[in-house]
Amino acid sequence: MNRNSANRVILVGHLGGEAEVRYTNNDVPTSVFSMATNVFWKNGSGDYSERTDWHRVVAWRNLAEYSKSLQKGQMVYVEGHLQTRDWMDRDDIKRSTTEVIAENITVLGSKKKAEGAVLDEESPF
Repeated sequence: MNRNSANRVILVGHLGGEAEVRYTNNDVPTSVFSMATNVFWKNGSGDYSERTDWHRVVAWRNLAEYSKSLQKGQMVYVEGHLQTRDWMDRDDIKRSTTEVIAENITVLGSKKKAEGAVLDEESPF
């Protein structure tokens, strides 16, 4: 087996909403929140363009509890790895999603500082 691979994600962006915290049957906390990152580039005509990407972030245990304090619009640093899950929905249609499993979450700015940078788009999560 080839062990020369890596699965690392680093995101710096704004929270799209409050974290949704739940508990497993064994009382293990887990949370899910959305996060927006922006990409800027100069197009062929010399004008600047922007794209917003939305990311689904999942945190477990202590990080899930910590994420309760996060507020919409805050700038955060998230480090973790990607995970793809498949499931069957209620209509027996196969669905899949790719999530960032958080291993570190650091608040970089208060909500007030971030409000000027909050995006007009709504999170799809």
